[in-house]
This record gives sequence, structure tokens and C-alpha cells, in this order.
Amino acid sequence: MTATEPESLDVEAIREDFPILSRTFDDTPLTYLDNAATTQTPAPVLRAMDEFYEEYAANVHRGIHQLSMESSIEYEEAHDRIARFVGAEGREEIVFTKNTTEAMNTVAQAWGREHLDTDSAVVVTEMDHHASLVPFMKVAEWTGADVRHIPTDGAGHLDMEQAAELIDEDVELVSVPHVSNTLGTINPLSELADLAHEQDALILGDGAQAVPNRPVDVKALDVDFYAFSGHKMAGPTGIGVLYGRADLLEAMEPFQFGGGMIERVTLEGASWAEVPWKFEAGTPPIAEGIGLAAAADYLDKLGMETVQAHEAWVTQYAHERLAEREDVTVFGPPVDEERGALVSFTLDGVHPHDLSSILNEAGVAVRAGDHCTQPLHNALDVPATARASFYVYNTTAEVDVLLEGLDAARDVFV
Repeated sequence: MTATEPESLDVEAIREDFPILSRTFDDTPLTYLDNAATTQTPAPVLRAMDEFYEEYAANVHRGIHQLSMESSIEYEEAHDRIARFVGAEGREEIVFTKNTTEAMNTVAQAWGREHLDTDSAVVVTEMDHHASLVPFMKVAEWTGADVRHIPTDGAGHLDMEQAAELIDEDVELVSVPHVSNTLGTINPLSELADLAHEQDALILGDGAQAVPNRPVDVKALDVDFYAFSGHKMAGPTGIGVLYGRADLLEAMEPFQFGGGMIERVTLEGASWAEVPWKFEAGTPPIAEGIGLAAAADYLDKLGMETVQAHEAWVTQYAHERLAEREDVTVFGPPVDEERGALVSFTLDGVHPHDLSSILNEAGVAVRAGDHCTQPLHNALDVPATARASFYVYNTTAEVDVLLEGLDAARDVFV
């Protein structure tokens, strides 16, 4: 794969939309390369949330006064906006959660507890984020179900021959990261969906590293559930999304109970509100939902194909520059293959935590650790990696700053 620099994207103008990017540390500019953890937030998203608090802040679905009606309409329409962003049919397929983790837990708890038993199995992968692995491990513990793991090969891909063997008639659900948050591998989600559906199983896609960086159409992917976060797609923290097929969400029982998700309550029992509200117990993330809709507007204005092309350009540049160094080991697919907008690596003689500390002194923010993928790091036989991850406002010049930081770290530790 050879990426080319997109001509239609004015990166300098985009950077002006993100106030934090002008920050300096002792006259050293910020070089923010930790976007797989959290992207920065543009001014239009901040304004949308400020407008909520300044002009019509009120709780939703609880009042008939003007402010409550306005906030309810904006919050409901935010569901519609996100449905359009990922190709869902409408708000009845979009549940707002706190984050991807809560979305994954919703499937594990609300669907898994009802459908898994001692005769069934869930298939996950060796590269799954802990937010996918642990919820299904716990539900399997409670229900007696089996948990199977698709291994990775030496090049950072899922072993699809093993996947075909593991996904048999006993499997009820397959959970797969669309893009690995450590390796950057873009997994064949549609192919895995076919394998699952051939066995009458469902598939859950972890889209935390996909939705922010590339066009995603849940119907074209043929997934049954799909989870992602707002704070990784230029939106606010505190909000995530669970897409679920309307018929599945309609049939599922909620697993959190309280205000907002109730249709009727007596001392003898209760009935639930319609989808998606029955899964949004308590006061929901109102301002965050409105901010997330604004983030979708912002990204669609740029064009997700253009966003993807720019990030592919920066990522390949970083991958090539890192891979050509004899003192660096890069993990994941080879340099000529498309990957998500991140590169994980180690620098000989320097622990990733020490490397991150030295880079921080140069104003460079990267992630160091196991990235919530400890089983994968065990398979890679490394305790930790450094991860540089990119977004629409990053440049190849910032990658050069990162590379200079590697030299500085070697001067200190080697």
C-alpha cells in the first residue's frame, strides 16, 4: 500500500479549529500523537455544547416546559444524526452509552445473560481490547458458556483458518475489533460476519478505532452490534454508542433500571420505554450527545474518505521512518499494507515508559504500556510498547519531531 498526500485537505486550517493544539510547554509546541486514546475537540463541538448549557439546558423526557422540550428534541435528533453517520436505519438502532466499554458491556449483560448457557460459546480474538475480553469472560463464568480466542499470526493478522474452525454451531456470538488499537490491523469484519451468520451466530464489532478514521456503514458490514466512542472522533468524553439491529434491541431486556427507561411502574412490576430509551437509564449524557452530533457534522464536512486518506498518509510516513531504523521494532502489519491510524513500536534499550517520559519533555504525547491488550502483548512477548496515533490534524513534520525524540531517548538511556 502506497499512500499519497491528499490535496484537498487544508491541515493548517483544520488545526486552527482545535484550540489545544496551540498550547506550548516552555515555548515547545505540543505534538499530540495519542489520538487512539482520545482525540482533541474542535471549536464547533465546543460551541454546540456551550449553546446547550447557555440557552436550553434542562433534563430530557421529563418536562413539558420549553427548555425540556428543546433539549429533548436536540437529544433525540442527535441519535438520528449518529444513525446517519454509521448507516443505521434510525434512532431505534442507536443507544447512547458512556463509552465503547459500556456499549460492549450492554451486549454482554443484556444479551449474553439471556442467550448463553453451558452448551454455547462466544468467540473473541487475541487482539481484543480488555473492554471486549473481560465482559464476555465474566458472562461466560456466570452462564457456563465457553470462550474461544482467534489467534494472531506473525504479521499481526487474525488466523482466519482458525477462525473458521472456532466459529461452529455452538457459537452464539463473535466479538471482533474492527481495527486493532495496538497493531493497527484492519480486520475482515464482513468475512467474519459471514462466518458467524452461517452458524446462526451474531457478530459484535468494536469500532472504537474505526469510526473516527474511516467511513463505516454498519449495514454494509452486516454486523449485528457495533460499538464506538465519542471522544475518539473529535467529540466529547462521557458518551459512546451501541448500534444494534432494531429487532435485537427490541427483544433484549435492559440491564440498568431507573428513571427515563420506564413506561409504567406499579408495586407489582414495570414495563419499559421503547428503544433506544429503555437502555438509557437515568439522566443521559445530554450535552455530550449534542456534542457528538456536532462532531459527526464536523467530520462529514471534511469527508470521511478524505480523513481516511490523510491519516493513511501520515501513518505510512511514520511506519516507514520507524521501520527503517535498526533500533526500532514495529508491531503489526508490514509497511506496504494499510493499517489503522497508529503505529506501536519499541526502541532498543529504552523501556516504553521511559521513552514516553523523554518524548514528553519535547512536547510529544504518545501512549506507553499495554494499551489494554495484555493477552496480545503476552503473545508478542513484550511487556509494553509505545504507540503513536494520528488524526486529521497531524502532519508528517510532527512525525519528524517524534523521530528526533527517539534519538534523544537513546542518548539518555543507551
